[in-house]
Amino acid sequence: MGSLTTPSSDRRAAVSLFSRLRTAEGQADPFPLYTELRSRGGVAPAPWGGFLVTGFDTCDRILRSADWLEPDQGWRDRQGPRTRWSAPSSREIGSTMPALNPPEHTRVRRAAGGFDRASIQRMGPTVSRLTDGLLDSLTERLKDGGGEADFAALVSEELPVATIGAWLALPSADWPRLRELTHEQVFTQELLPSASQLARSDVAMAELRAYFTELIRERRRRLGDDPVSRWIGTWDAMEPDRDKADEAVYFLALFVLLAALETTSTLLSTMTLLLVGEPARWDLLAARPDLAPAFVEETLRYDPPTHVISRVAGKDCLLDGFEVRADDMVHLMVGAAHRDPAKHPDPDRFDPHRGTAAHHLAFSGGIHYCLGAPLARLEAHTLLRQLVGRLPRLTLVRRPPMAPRVAFRRLLSLDVALA
Repeated sequence: MGSLTTPSSDRRAAVSLFSRLRTAEGQADPFPLYTELRSRGGVAPAPWGGFLVTGFDTCDRILRSADWLEPDQGWRDRQGPRTRWSAPSSREIGSTMPALNPPEHTRVRRAAGGFDRASIQRMGPTVSRLTDGLLDSLTERLKDGGGEADFAALVSEELPVATIGAWLALPSADWPRLRELTHEQVFTQELLPSASQLARSDVAMAELRAYFTELIRERRRRLGDDPVSRWIGTWDAMEPDRDKADEAVYFLALFVLLAALETTSTLLSTMTLLLVGEPARWDLLAARPDLAPAFVEETLRYDPPTHVISRVAGKDCLLDGFEVRADDMVHLMVGAAHRDPAKHPDPDRFDPHRGTAAHHLAFSGGIHYCLGAPLARLEAHTLLRQLVGRLPRLTLVRRPPMAPRVAFRRLLSLDVALA
């Protein structure tokens, strides 16, 4: 049976590994470091407490099990004051749907609605139209901007905010600031945020609350045919206290915005990086556009937007021989698990022909499987098909810089040129 104690040499080695993950080199290519981490075993004690899980099957099992819970508001309260979990932004994100456990999670997810197959299909023409316009802008910049353009700024960052902004009926003038705030708040969800990063998240989250609180007031005065108005009606029927109903609508709107922007933008940028980095991939998709869905799924396996998902034990248990106590946290190292050779043969090779074998955990699993996964896939499929169908082959100008994160990947730019 494993021990909860970690030898000092192992602890130092693990701390060094995570320090390297935070460097520019580690952010550009964390996968050799994941291989080193995985060599310590599918489950290993984390230097700061809790456990790191790198085995695919164990990560998958935890995500699907009712015995493993989200670190909800009650759990955060139990961690005590003056911890990262007591930061205002952490407490705020702890009340959104992804951080809830049943039965409250079940209630809120049912109230969210709007993400069924028919609803996503209705959004298809909007996504196609928006993608067309963004690719027009990209083409103009490539022709008139010295021969190169930042794909991330012009397309990857714009398509998700335009899609969700149009769906929620948010004024287009607000979209750039909402996108900036989304990038700032994500630090509170990072693996080991610094005090300065938490402060940035606190400021961003306060502004987001103020924005959506005012938006809900306005929608109450003039209810329309939009999701926020429908959520107001839904929660009014469920919650007699008007203030509590409005706060529930706020947390739904906040969740939808955050879920729709950050990770989808990263998916679109990573997908395009993999496409333009190898000419043969562009030629393959241009000849076989039917491979677009498989290309997207392999992108989600090969380098997912979220590299770490955290859960807490609902009760004392054994995890691959380690004693885990109730409330202990495990960090599912999804980026490492996706390269587990026990699950995926030749895991470091990008292969869109894996098809259904490209099983991944990019959208989590179990009851917390990402509600917005169909929308993210719709945007990615649409962009990929239109990109190779409309434009001559693009090439990568330079390797993109990455944001200083471990859990949430983000390309800061993606400079491309006509081949």
